[in-house]
Amino acid sequence: MATKPTRIYFDGNSLGPPPAGVQARLARFVTDEWGASLIGGWMGHGWWDMPTRLGDRLGVMVGAAPGQVIVAESTTVVLYKLLVAALKLRPGRTWIVTEEGNFPTDRHIIDAVAAQFGVDVEAVAGDRIAGAICSGTAVVCLSHINYRSGARHDIAGITAAAHAEGALVLWDLSHSTGAMDLHLDRDEVDLAVGCSYKFVNGGPGAPAFGYVADRHIAELDQPIAGWIGHTDPFSMSEVYEPDATIRRLLSGTPSVLGLVALDAALDEWDGVDFVSLRATSVALTERFIELADEHLAPLGFEVATPRDPEARGSHVSLAHDRAYAIVQAAIAAGVVGDFREPNLCRFGLAPKYNTLAEVAEAIKRIAALVRNGDHLHPHFAVKQKVT
Repeated sequence: MATKPTRIYFDGNSLGPPPAGVQARLARFVTDEWGASLIGGWMGHGWWDMPTRLGDRLGVMVGAAPGQVIVAESTTVVLYKLLVAALKLRPGRTWIVTEEGNFPTDRHIIDAVAAQFGVDVEAVAGDRIAGAICSGTAVVCLSHINYRSGARHDIAGITAAAHAEGALVLWDLSHSTGAMDLHLDRDEVDLAVGCSYKFVNGGPGAPAFGYVADRHIAELDQPIAGWIGHTDPFSMSEVYEPDATIRRLLSGTPSVLGLVALDAALDEWDGVDFVSLRATSVALTERFIELADEHLAPLGFEVATPRDPEARGSHVSLAHDRAYAIVQAAIAAGVVGDFREPNLCRFGLAPKYNTLAEVAEAIKRIAALVRNGDHLHPHFAVKQKVT
């Protein structure tokens, strides 16, 4: 009987694997904290302060001083909160600038908020962002890394261009946190959001984080007022008074299970040199592109990710007419990537755990399955709900 090939996991840009210690930490939580302490766990085990404590741990990963990052709901909800707050900080301005082909949830939120506030959306090509910002722009809302191509925006340059026109910038860092060095304070970023289940490895549906520069916190008026964001939650006041700190970004009771898993995952990031991490990311993507040119281009693949390391993130996308079937056949061959419409095979190269040897072996397997016609089997063409 043929042995099953060793799995090469190149989908950490969609869902990272569980770090060592998460399983045991969750088990301890159920038995020793929730099970033993019950309601006393909010203070006795520090659940109450987890959103801010974990926020500061994530702040180290994105270049933010303490007190500016908090863990809250999903990326979609936190993005909505911050975009509404940003528009309130720039009254009288009538434009939101974003990129054509931005991640769907970002665009859905942008369009919904624009309709709610009666402002317009200008979606332009990535290389036209800076030129689209004008005196009427309230907010520039962008993903740092394009989820399809892997193209990377210049955070410092675009933020400076926005500030020159008096606009704010809201960055989505979901595809860069945990894969490169980020410097939100240094680059004078206003607002940011990011998920924690991709390169950070916080678990399926792990809570998102929000960043608010210290200079904006006192004025931040987010739209989902809730008791956890109140300055004195247990006063049970019927009048909402937001907390004076980053906790004002909170709304309802946080999911402690998600926070506990994320807390354990963040242990893996203690002491990481993010400049070195980014260098590893560049080396992995560089080698993947080199080998794709050599072994996959003759089989009809085209690299759809920028070749300049400074212009890309930590995933590589390959265009092919049979991309979906190839991704499914590759998964069957032990190389896990994913598919993005209309014709992209996408491979996330996580610098925390992927290796150059895995890159070489993955390219070898993909080339072999296409040469052998394995991807032409009809069952590989049947679209699944999750691609």
